[in-house]
Amino acid sequence: MELTVGQLASRSGVAVSALHFYEARGLISSRRTAGNQRRFSRDTLRRIAFIRVSQRVGIPLRTIQDALSALPDERTPTRDDWARLSAAWQSELDDRIRQLQLLRDGLTDCIGCGCLSLDRCALINPDDKAAAGGPGSRLMLRPRECPVDCDPPKAGAA
Repeated sequence: MELTVGQLASRSGVAVSALHFYEARGLISSRRTAGNQRRFSRDTLRRIAFIRVSQRVGIPLRTIQDALSALPDERTPTRDDWARLSAAWQSELDDRIRQLQLLRDGLTDCIGCGCLSLDRCALINPDDKAAAGGPGSRLMLRPRECPVDCDPPKAGAA
């Protein structure tokens, strides 16, 4: 028995709009009836569960899409597929965890300074490297243009 988009949404806990998004991105697929209504196979529920769990642990949708498209005949992921993919994603997740821990550990100092003293801010301006760029709040006004390791302005530059 196939599922309508409403049934799929109800059974999976995913909004209809998200299902349409997943389908547009090629993560799930449906067939159309003679009346142009979507019908999903029951194994789409497992694909959606795979997508949701992957997103929950921080895997980007593009990476999930690549993993699903690499499965033969666009089949539903199996337990073995999950074991293989999760093992491959583990180092990426470990790197992200380390980065988040560093941010978390620096957050206390940032809250403490209240960003009123950027010379002490471990997140925005570690070791006051921006001081070499001259006075002013360059980092707050143009964070993308003036990274932490700002070069001092050239002589005669405005």
